[in-house]
Order: sequence, then C-alpha cells, then structure tokens
Amino acid sequence: MTTTPRSNATIGGLYLITDASDSARLFECCQLALRGGVRQLQYRDKTRPFDEQLAIAQRLRQLCHHHQAQLIINDNIALARACMADGVHLGQQDGAIAVARAALGPAALIGRSCRTVAQAQAAVAEGANYLGVGSVYLTRTKNDAVHIGLEGLRAIRAAVDLPLVAIGGIDAAGLPAVIAAGADGAAVVSALMADPRPDLAAREMALLFHRRQPVPCGRVLTIAGSDSGGGAGIQADIKTISLLGGYASSVITALTAQNTLGVSGIHAVPANFVRQQLRAVLDDLGADVIKTGMLLNSEIIRTVAEELRGQAGLTVVDPVMIAKGGASLLQQDAIEALISQLLPQTYLLTPNLPEAEALTGRGITSVDAMEQAAIRLQQLGARHVLIKGGHLAGAPVDLLRQGTTTLLLQGERLDSAHTHGTGCTTAAAVATLLARGFALAEAVRLTKTFIETAIRHAPGYGQGHGPVNHYLAAAALRPQLD
Repeated sequence: MTTTPRSNATIGGLYLITDASDSARLFECCQLALRGGVRQLQYRDKTRPFDEQLAIAQRLRQLCHHHQAQLIINDNIALARACMADGVHLGQQDGAIAVARAALGPAALIGRSCRTVAQAQAAVAEGANYLGVGSVYLTRTKNDAVHIGLEGLRAIRAAVDLPLVAIGGIDAAGLPAVIAAGADGAAVVSALMADPRPDLAAREMALLFHRRQPVPCGRVLTIAGSDSGGGAGIQADIKTISLLGGYASSVITALTAQNTLGVSGIHAVPANFVRQQLRAVLDDLGADVIKTGMLLNSEIIRTVAEELRGQAGLTVVDPVMIAKGGASLLQQDAIEALISQLLPQTYLLTPNLPEAEALTGRGITSVDAMEQAAIRLQQLGARHVLIKGGHLAGAPVDLLRQGTTTLLLQGERLDSAHTHGTGCTTAAAVATLLARGFALAEAVRLTKTFIETAIRHAPGYGQGHGPVNHYLAAAALRPQLD
C-alpha cells in the first residue's frame, strides 16, 4: 500500500476548480485567486477541443508556477501529460491511478474523488497522493454530487492518513467547520469564480488555514502614526498584534508629540519615505493583513493606495480622523482621497460614528442609520464595514455589515476616562485575528471582548484620556485563541 504521510503533504490550503467561464474571465479570475492564496488550481473543461484546452492549460501552468502553486488537470490524463501539469484528479469512473502514474511519472500528484471510507481506503491502496472528499455541503455546481456532510468527512479523516481536500458548497462561512472536521484543503468553484474580487475572497479563505499554525502566526503590517504616549497609533498596534499572537511590522506615517492630555505637535513623514518603508516590508517580509490608521494627508493616502494595489494581504482600514483630545489627525482634503483611492481596496472599514458620518455625509443617531451608513460605505468600495457605536446613547452597539448580512454586537458601557487608543486597538485586533485564521464575524466578536476587558482593567496612567490594558485583555482572551 502506498501512502503519503500527512506531515509531508504537498496538497493543502485553498484549492480552486475552474468553471465554464470564457478564457478571458477564466485567466483573470485564476490570476487574482492565485495572488490571493490559492495553492492548487484544478482545470476542469468538458467542452473545448483538446488543442484549445492544451493552450489554456499551458498558460494556467505558467500562472500557477509564478505563484508557487500547483496545476491539476481534471480527469484528462493525456492533457495533464501534454501540458506538463503537476498532477491529475480522477473521479471514481475516470481511470485507474496506476495508468495515471505510468503516464505522468512518480512525482505527479494524483487525486481521487471519494464519498465513502471504502472508496478512500481503496484509493490509498492504489497509490493516490490525496483524496477529494465530498460533497460536504449542498452545491449547485455539480448536479451529480452526493451530499456526505461533515460527518462523512470526519469518518474518512479517521480512516486514512492521506491529505484530504473537501469539496462541495464550501464558502468562507462554512470553511472553519470543514477544517475542524479534518480537511487539509478545501476545493471551491463559485466562491471564487463568481466573486467580483477573487483575490479578496481567496485571501479571506486561505487565511482560515492558519488556525493550525503555531504562534506567532500571521504577518500584520500596521501603517499608522507614532503616539509618543504609547496608548494609540503604532505603539498600540504593535502591542495588540504581538500579544494576540501575530507578527507585527510597521510603516510610520507621522510623528506626534502627545500624551493623555492631547496632541501638542504633528510631524508628517514625507510620502516618498512612507513608500520606501512599505516597499522594504512588503518586498521581503510580506503581509497577510495590512492595517491602516492615521494617514494624515492626501499625498500619504495616495502613496499607500498605490503601493497596496496588487498586494495579496487583506486591508483593514481604520479611518483615523480626530484624536481623543480633539486634535485633527486627518486633513480635510484627505477624506476625498481616502474614499476614492483607499476604500475600493478595503476588506474591512472600521469607523466610529463621527468618522462614518464624515465619510457618508449623513447623520447617524440610531442602529438603523448605522446600517444604512454601512451599506453606503460598501457602495463606496469597502467589502465589509464595522461601525463602532460607542457614541450612541445607551449601551454601545457595534454593527458589522458582512456582505449582505448585518450582525449587531451588544456591549456594556463602562464608566471610564481611560479609552485612549481603543479605535486603533480594535482595528489591530481584528487584523491580527484574521491573520491567525479566525473568520471575520468571530474575529470581531473576540475583539469586542478584548476591548471591553482592556478598558475595564486600564492601568490609570496619565491625567487625561489614559491608555487601556492590552496585556491583561490578551491574557484573558488567550484560552479562546489556542
């Protein structure tokens, strides 16, 4: 019996199966999805002539190898050999594994579709490198799919040691349960191919596999101003990222002279030096999630937007406008640049109520108005929006608009003057948890708990708006992160 130990698996993570899109759309989607984190690309084509399939497959192979991913051909051993693909995936009725091995060689990756433990064990005995298991959820993209559920996936996981790629109806919301059930990878079609931003959709799903990695896990780049008092800005971000188990890198956009009583001076970093910092980090270390804070002026915003365009990392944008003491941290002409240049690249926007009002031009005095503002911010380009409702009367309610779904997060209003840096810390915490593999709604929920704990246990430093307690908040949250 031939097996591949799971610890040495060459298959895993996000696995994209192509649909029947025309070639231009196919290449565009695949290139963006590969940039976003797809590790295996399966070319599935039942209609085009062989020569046309070969031309497409050869181009896809170049794309895959440029992004250090693998090209798998669906069913067609001859096409896999002709285009020098990394492997072939065979259905139950699509040929013998031994025939594929003889044609493609010992290094080829050969997968087999399985629905039962018996089929999985047979594929192991025949020498498969990995198994495609499903359909896990109900799906419309394959009419003959048999629904085995998470229970079927868990049963196969318990029976074999080969890498398992779950398939069938999987999206970002359903993927965490699939990973928890034992899948090493997840094959998707419409979740990426039908998304207007395949790169963001792919990165969102690819990061969910980080939950299996030891800390520090997830590279988080913060682009923000320096707070000499240590309670907000770059200093708060690095504390948050590090204490929550991520790896922090930074780009400083401005120096401030400030303490708990307010900001007494701001010195902008030249935009060209912001660019130099960004390139130094991204060209070497890279980033899974990029968090922006104080960007100060339109020139810096345009520079950041230019440099982030084409980057794979998810961008969490905290539109910092006013400091706790009332000092303006975003020049007026910069708001237009933020809306036109940065929002279209934003995965998650995290404004408080005054910031949401400034960006939308609307007053917000109720939860319904918060929802309408969030929808408007999505129309301006943000993929998801988290509006923090601390400025509303009564108990603070945060609103997460995730796609077309609205989630309200109730909170407790704490009587404390020590809330300096809560906006920065919120965005940095969500960014870190995303980088560590938490789904967005769960990352936001955990962050709200983190912030409330940080405020409740604030150390009381300073004579004004003091800093929160990042250390104790992280310590209290850690059991839910491990």
